[in-house]
Amino acid sequence: MTATKPAAARPSVSRVPYTIGNAVKKPVEAVRSAVDDTAAMLGGSGALRFGQGVIATVIALTLGALCLLAVLAFHFPEYLTTPELRHQYSVDTLRQLLLVGLLVAGGLSLACVVLGIRRNVNLVSFALVIVAVALGGSRVPVGNFPDDTPYIGLDWFILDLLGSTLIFIVLEKLFPLYREQLVFRREWQTDLKHFAVNHFLVGLILLTVNFTIHHGFAWMVNHDFQLAVQGIPFVWQLLLCILVADLSQYWTHRAYHEIPFLWKFHAVHHSAKTMDWLAGSRQHVFEIIATRVLVLAPLFVLGFREGVVNAYIIIVGFQAVLNHANVHVPWGPLRYLIVTPDFHHWHHSSDTEAIDRNYAAHYAFLDYLFGTAVKSEKRLPEKYGVVGDYMPDRWVAQQAFPFRAKAVS
Repeated sequence: MTATKPAAARPSVSRVPYTIGNAVKKPVEAVRSAVDDTAAMLGGSGALRFGQGVIATVIALTLGALCLLAVLAFHFPEYLTTPELRHQYSVDTLRQLLLVGLLVAGGLSLACVVLGIRRNVNLVSFALVIVAVALGGSRVPVGNFPDDTPYIGLDWFILDLLGSTLIFIVLEKLFPLYREQLVFRREWQTDLKHFAVNHFLVGLILLTVNFTIHHGFAWMVNHDFQLAVQGIPFVWQLLLCILVADLSQYWTHRAYHEIPFLWKFHAVHHSAKTMDWLAGSRQHVFEIIATRVLVLAPLFVLGFREGVVNAYIIIVGFQAVLNHANVHVPWGPLRYLIVTPDFHHWHHSSDTEAIDRNYAAHYAFLDYLFGTAVKSEKRLPEKYGVVGDYMPDRWVAQQAFPFRAKAVS
């Protein structure tokens, strides 16, 4: 009689696929769990408090993602960087900034993983750093490349997001208009999408604007008059440039409010129910292009010097963000001369006394001159957004809104 092994000792062929399946399933579940936790964090809102690891996690995740995007920009500069910027900045300086970003993101995320702080999200952050390093990190070689290719302003998005975050979040915390307002308030995700798309489309927007201005307004140019304008001293020429731009901005802005068809596009901008530095990015692409054409065309026709126009662009960029920011400082009599955050916040208010008021972008006295300044005894607006709160809360839906909605006011 041949001895047989006990049943328990026999190798079970049926268990092998199950064991292999578990071996594959566990990493997949871990990855899915990490992605789900990261998505839940990005989709949420709330206060950032010290001692809970949330701030470190946010910094690690943000820097990890931006560093990976920066590495891609180094690999494909002809398609992912803005020509006007790439001629200005130092590649070596950018490499050093990228290296610092990788070290900070990697160090913070790894420390949080070891300490068990939001481990899944920080594993994603660390993975982003590893991928960025594997793709070359700060040592990606940059050779010669054509300068006239279609491009996405990825570098402009990265630099502006970092700069705006560092400057305006600090200002909002030091000089808040609403002290209890959160950094990660509701709807911040929608406004960040607007911010990103506006930067990514910068090449297409500039091409469209420049083409329209040069082909639509060249017939109005008088070279002798332009020479006279260019002969004005720089500071006075800059102040005049801002005044001309703001006059055009005022009437364009007022038309957006008073013409129902145009309001459907501008309502996207006014749909933000919380005002901060990011809220100003919420705009319909059509409005961005149309407004830039109508504001920059007079500057082109009058022939302001290039340095003056460049200075104006810097001013308008900073002031546009500042005036939407959750910032309040005592401006004194200057509040009747220039547009301040307090002044522009009233324009975005849905309080009755604020409807269709405070149109100016730079010089507040224009609204006093044309009788459209807010006259209210209240120090602060009580609510923001469009009256009736009818705007959908997603970027695609907001871009489609003017073409689907009936006339609203």
